[in-house]
Amino acid sequence: MILPPEAPTSWTGDHHRLHRLLRRLPQLLPAGEPLLLAVSGGQDSMALVGLLLALQPQHRWQLLLWHGDHRWRPESTAQARDLQAWAAARGLPLQLDSWERPVAERPSEAAARQWRYSCLERRARQQSCQRVVTGHTASDRAETLLLNLARGCHRRGLASLARSRVLGPGIMLVRPLLEFSRQDTGRICRELELPLWLDPSNQDCRFSRNRLRHEVMPVLESLHPGAAARMARAAQQLAEVEQAQAELLDLALTALETQAPAGGLDPALSRKNLGQLSLANQGQLIQSWLERLGQHRCSARILGTVLDGLREPASAGRADLGGGWRLQWSSSTLWLCCGTN
Repeated sequence: MILPPEAPTSWTGDHHRLHRLLRRLPQLLPAGEPLLLAVSGGQDSMALVGLLLALQPQHRWQLLLWHGDHRWRPESTAQARDLQAWAAARGLPLQLDSWERPVAERPSEAAARQWRYSCLERRARQQSCQRVVTGHTASDRAETLLLNLARGCHRRGLASLARSRVLGPGIMLVRPLLEFSRQDTGRICRELELPLWLDPSNQDCRFSRNRLRHEVMPVLESLHPGAAARMARAAQQLAEVEQAQAELLDLALTALETQAPAGGLDPALSRKNLGQLSLANQGQLIQSWLERLGQHRCSARILGTVLDGLREPASAGRADLGGGWRLQWSSSTLWLCCGTN
């Protein structure tokens, strides 16, 4: 293997693998920027720390660590302090947050995830970090695809766990290890002799992801070895399709934009031009337009009401979106407005 001139000889194949990805996608973790790493103490996040710490001299990042103590276990606080001491010994400042939830409350995956991301966004803003970095892997991506498929989500959900997404205004959540599997991160931790702080709740099959990981994925792998890797690739391909479609939707929306009537939010959409497209494309464009205006995507029921109303060329109508917002249309224009008028 021919090494790039700046690569230390101590790098493993995994270091080179991540380094090549970051050279190919420089905006993922831009050189010279402060990075806030979410570190649980498990093998995925510790592998992330080990790899980025070795790549730090070449990319000139300032590495900052964050750990969230959910207080689900009696030993969790002591483990958090041990992790903090390990990081400090390596010159890595680690910020620690503890979840102040009622002790009797049963842990919820969704509530815990929301708490973690809100803490990470707040800490990133305090530290002027534009990148929050997590150790999600291809294995996590395959599990998420299956869970969302079972829930019957939109195609966008099947493409979730993309390499990056917006966490908050001016802050991106980045996942640079999506080309690595959970088996890879375990090997990396062993090779780099990284300590682990294991969470027994990861074995608790009351949590849907744990049950999928321990009961479903082994069956799929036994039937079709390499299934998780192929599902992760499929999720990446769907993410790329979503990105390409978003760019095309932006171009199409620009061609449809017109001025809204008094009291409406600009830009509005030309009903004549919108009506020349298929219903499927009309629906996609309306949803994308709402997001561009800072709204959530509307439900299938509301979207159906709007599309039915737009079928009648000379008709006027409205559809309530909730929160005081509504879509309104005349014979020529579709616009968004707020209020009771």
